[in-house]
Amino acid sequence: MTTYLLAGGGTAGHVNPLLAVADRIRERESDATLLVLGTREGLEARLVPDRGYELLTIARLPFPRRPNRAALRFPGRQREAINEVRAIIRDRHIDVVVGFGGYAAAPAYLAARAEKVPYAIHEANARPGLANRLGALFTPYVGIAFRGTRIRGGRWVGQPLRREIERLDCFAARQEAVRFFGLDASKPTLLVTGGSSGALRINETIRDSITLILGAGWQVVHVTGEFRDEVADPHLSGYHVLRYCDRMELALAVADLAIGRAGTSTVAEVTALGIPAVFVPYAAGNGEQRLNAKEDVAAGGAILIADAHFDPTWVGSDLIALLADRARIADMAMRAATVGALDGTDRMVGLVHDALTGSRSGTALGRD
Repeated sequence: MTTYLLAGGGTAGHVNPLLAVADRIRERESDATLLVLGTREGLEARLVPDRGYELLTIARLPFPRRPNRAALRFPGRQREAINEVRAIIRDRHIDVVVGFGGYAAAPAYLAARAEKVPYAIHEANARPGLANRLGALFTPYVGIAFRGTRIRGGRWVGQPLRREIERLDCFAARQEAVRFFGLDASKPTLLVTGGSSGALRINETIRDSITLILGAGWQVVHVTGEFRDEVADPHLSGYHVLRYCDRMELALAVADLAIGRAGTSTVAEVTALGIPAVFVPYAAGNGEQRLNAKEDVAAGGAILIADAHFDPTWVGSDLIALLADRARIADMAMRAATVGALDGTDRMVGLVHDALTGSRSGTALGRD
């Protein structure tokens, strides 16, 4: 029986692949023990227990970006976090650690190294995070979601996807989606989403341009995000406004074109399913969303538009022209499908098992 410690969290980009890998291991190894290491503040605090896994928490410890009092306390607090994880590894007889980035990942990697326990890493962004860059220094088992990601030892595995996406038959699910959202089966569907948190620029632009889109003969499913100010529903025929969608697989199944941010999960899901997209990368941060979309855009499966330029003027010119060109949209769909992969979960689980077997044969962590 193998005991796994899966470390990571904070955002959906870390938690969703973690849960996908955990679910696949549970499916394959009924006698395995699966523990998750995270923080009390991250999204994992809700999602992990809801999925039936035991969540162990450590203090949220951001890496200091400037010299101040927090920076002076950081080394001591980091040692405490590492020692907490080392105790977990010993007490719970952990066989392998799997990290997905986020605040809990770096202490987990350093603790695993100290305890001579193998660990594997999954990096979901095209621009690697600090925790995973650190962890990659001491393990050869590093999986990446995007082929262009530059990280030590990275090998492409793709993005672990939720089972609902991985096993989605878009053709079979389309009729269910039409009924679920109350759509017109004869019209093409534009899916608009800024993720669970929503995207202010996208929401406002679609709201202000909706009559143009509907006038082009399309219908719209607009998931506004539960943490944004509510978008007033004008109750126009063909415009379906949802604050939150708990059946995103159906929204994807019915989408002929998608507009959204370029977070890892969004890019991975639309390319895996062959959905053409307009990506509007989040303007803040270090530009990782633009990099996430790079391969799909280069393949011709997506269009990239800067947040500042995504406005009703752009919709009235470029987007409406695209909506009118169904042949181009069909070509984009085929090109998007060449970029994505549906087997990222299996590939990542395979990498974890490589770490385990490498350790047991003495080829990992410099063992004799």
